[in-house]
Amino acid sequence: MPHAGCIKSCCKDLWKKPEKHLKVSAIAIIDPETEQSWMIDATPDFPAQQQIVTKEYQSELKGIFLTHGHIGHYTGLMHLGREVMGASSMPVYAMPGMKSFLQNNSPWEQLVSLNNITIRELKNGEAVKLTSGLSITPFLVPHRDEYTETVGYRIDGPEKSLIFIPDIDKWSKWKKDIRDEVTNVDYALLDGSFYANGEILNRDMSAIPHPFVTETMDLFNSTSTTDKSKIYFIHLNHTNLALKVNSVAFKEVNDRGYRIAYEGQKLKL
Repeated sequence: MPHAGCIKSCCKDLWKKPEKHLKVSAIAIIDPETEQSWMIDATPDFPAQQQIVTKEYQSELKGIFLTHGHIGHYTGLMHLGREVMGASSMPVYAMPGMKSFLQNNSPWEQLVSLNNITIRELKNGEAVKLTSGLSITPFLVPHRDEYTETVGYRIDGPEKSLIFIPDIDKWSKWKKDIRDEVTNVDYALLDGSFYANGEILNRDMSAIPHPFVTETMDLFNSTSTTDKSKIYFIHLNHTNLALKVNSVAFKEVNDRGYRIAYEGQKLKL
């Protein structure tokens, strides 16, 4: 943020304050021992995020894992093409539908034909070994799959594990129980796009379904304090009141035992 075309209080004062701008949600896996890294999602902010991962953390980018075909999650791949980086066979990990989308639609198919990227097909529930102590496993989640399927990821490190679900329609639509999934990991980065219903006044929010932060907190209301503390809300929309650390919404999230993820946050695996 700021968000294109937004003149609300959440964005209007940010245009002249670039130091307060926030990047589109993404995460990276960085192995300090091998000095290798992998990004999950290629966002419109890919240039800055790739710079952070490779230069600030002095790592070699070994691949990009995609969650789905919505613009905030794959369009950064354009920077790998001959008009920018001219990458050579950068591994891009994608589910079958996402793979087909990239191979059969311009300009993305040019990345394939020019060997800027090499698409490595993922299978639901099948782990990919990154290093001797790191693996990542995709799992399907229900979302607005207009173009591709949608996945979250489980990342297993030498000591701890994490699930990453930036987009899902509603927890009730998933065949799995998110409460069980959180119990079985150490960290859970969960879709926190919208804080509550009615947040976007001029849009029918049922057309862009996400679990509201308030819904997720209520769902976990009777779970242990330990499990609640594992949950980090991510992928917050520019309208989300919990983005502001001095807001009532931010305070409520923390008071109820949950967390709001922040840019540059590190979680040790």
